[in-house]
Amino acid sequence: MVAQGDFHRELRKGEEAKVDRLLQRAFGGQDEVRLVHKLRKSKAMAGEMVVPVGDDIIGYYALSWIRAPKNWLCLAPVAVDPDWQGQGQGKRMMGLLSEWARLTGTYVVVLGEVAFYEKGGFSQSRAANLQSPFPIEYTLIAGPGNDAPSQELRYPAAFDGL
Repeated sequence: MVAQGDFHRELRKGEEAKVDRLLQRAFGGQDEVRLVHKLRKSKAMAGEMVVPVGDDIIGYYALSWIRAPKNWLCLAPVAVDPDWQGQGQGKRMMGLLSEWARLTGTYVVVLGEVAFYEKGGFSQSRAANLQSPFPIEYTLIAGPGNDAPSQELRYPAAFDGL
């Protein structure tokens, strides 16, 4: 039987240090921790979701408002504790997020491993017409419809220099 985390929920005040530890474990460094701190400080953060297990946090993702197009979100970072990877936690988080994006009519873009995000409902082909400062071949989108929007992505300032 595969162990499962609890249903994901919003990050609660006081859990920030747990998220920092998770990001350090998942990525082996401080870059993602610094990104999250910059997003919070700049007020670009739209929401932070966690997967709790008891007193621990084993999954996390952040959504931030991109500068353009208006009302679009970007997803970064996404992390699953290394001890919980390979058990479907990330796919479940991304599946719930992509369905939320579809139902609410919200476009969410992500830069990352194509196979992982496509399993969670994001589409690389729908992102093909986007212009981005990051490699378009690693850009995916979730949201309403089946179109391939033609938009220029302007990420939050916290992403500058990445």
